[in-house]
Amino acid sequence: MIIVNKNGTLIHNKKRYKCALGKNGIAKRKKEGDKKTPAGLFSLGKVYYRKDKIRNLKTNLKKIVIKKKMAWCDDPNNKFYNKLTFTNDKSKEKLYRKDNLYNIIVVINYNIKPIIKNKGSAIFIHLARKNYSGTMGCIGLKKKDLLDILKTVKKRTKIKIIA
Repeated sequence: MIIVNKNGTLIHNKKRYKCALGKNGIAKRKKEGDKKTPAGLFSLGKVYYRKDKIRNLKTNLKKIVIKKKMAWCDDPNNKFYNKLTFTNDKSKEKLYRKDNLYNIIVVINYNIKPIIKNKGSAIFIHLARKNYSGTMGCIGLKKKDLLDILKTVKKRTKIKIIA
């Protein structure tokens, strides 16, 4: 189990890690674009990573190499809402980024089955900025911390985000 609390602490295997949360905190009722991290208990999805930036990624989760045209749809009116897609469209969340935040992404299975329009999309664990500034709703971790956690998570590991 991974536990995330509102003061920006993530706990896994009795270790505590500093983490970034949504700019507007944690929400019990998340909405698209509210810049809040959703509260609740969720499973973890696939791990997407930049092969040119991350070597020898060790995890029990399914790994997928990020390609340049990969994106995550955040348009509630698109049939691919809250799903991986391939695009040149600027309205989608590009996974191949210059700022390194998405060098490793772990999908948090929020609003996945079923997908509900406007409930929120592209909720990930990804790399944090150096100052742990707020995210658009994701959880941000230092690279070494995320790599440490990925070594020990299992496919059945859950993440509990507490408001």
